[in-house]
Amino acid sequence: MSINKPIYILGPCAAESREQVLLTASQLKDACGEIPFIYRAGAWKPRTSPHTFQGVGEEGLVWLQEVKQRLGLPVATEVATPEHVTKALEAGMDYLWIGARSSANPLAVQAIADAIVDWELVNGNFKGILIKNPVNADAGLWIGNIERLEKTGVPVIAVHRGCNHQPCWAMAHQVRLARPDIPMLLDPSHMSGEAVKVPELMKKIEELGLDGTMVEVHCDPKSALSDNAQQLTPNQVGHTLNPILSRLCLVSLNSPSDGSEELNWLRAEIDELDERLWDTIAARMEVSERIGKWKKAHGVAPLQPERYQQIVEKLKIKNEEVKNKSLSTDFMLHIWELIHKESLRKQE
Repeated sequence: MSINKPIYILGPCAAESREQVLLTASQLKDACGEIPFIYRAGAWKPRTSPHTFQGVGEEGLVWLQEVKQRLGLPVATEVATPEHVTKALEAGMDYLWIGARSSANPLAVQAIADAIVDWELVNGNFKGILIKNPVNADAGLWIGNIERLEKTGVPVIAVHRGCNHQPCWAMAHQVRLARPDIPMLLDPSHMSGEAVKVPELMKKIEELGLDGTMVEVHCDPKSALSDNAQQLTPNQVGHTLNPILSRLCLVSLNSPSDGSEELNWLRAEIDELDERLWDTIAARMEVSERIGKWKKAHGVAPLQPERYQQIVEKLKIKNEEVKNKSLSTDFMLHIWELIHKESLRKQE
């Protein structure tokens, strides 16, 4: 079974009430117009804390059934156990997705795959399974999960959602290179954690040659029981995302590449590394300020020659470890001198 691209999956993080599920779906259908999409809502929500909203369970499937019947939209929900798979497919879900926390457990993914096989042997009317990247950056585990799910015979779609609101482009790039045959969607909602950042991240779909997107949309994000900060409204989809979605529908994502996608992947990796670098330097300066306050309180001079020399020696040792990674001793010492001077300034 082939899957038409681009693939758009839109809807709330979780199914919270019948009114919320139906209203969001109806408003989204109006906002998207002729743009086809799959409507998503999590009936079960595997959360980090047991004290947060865990989903309404099977009742949410009934509401999604109603969306499918009333509005003619294909529907998707999250599964974390074989029991979820059976109940969701019995309720007529067209697509299932495995979230980042479940994706971190290969035994859980295998159990879900086995349940899909059992269903397909009897029914065979399932359209696709989506697998998000693990909650921690692990390209090998993500690829392994794809391979487990492929054995079901059901179309598999990878969803890149980043890790802890970081893009982790290097991980996604590695998976894309290893499995270019597997459609990959971008999940800008989880990647950013902020609704305002979603439109800018959506530009990466075309830049990187991705196959679509999975975006969280809620009729009233402020009242959402989970992920309220990162969910858009249907109105925002209509005004902000629709031009992007429409363009992607017109651009043939299956057309031969001119090679620029590979450059864009590498630049995305560089941009992320640069951001981490500045964040690390900023964090170091904050610690330097705290050290400066301690020194002042105890009558210690900002410059400590012995400590300075210890760090220089450590850098020389470090250089021996990384000398084959394009870092010269002179370069490392030069960068260190700049950081050290700024640290001393912070301590004065």
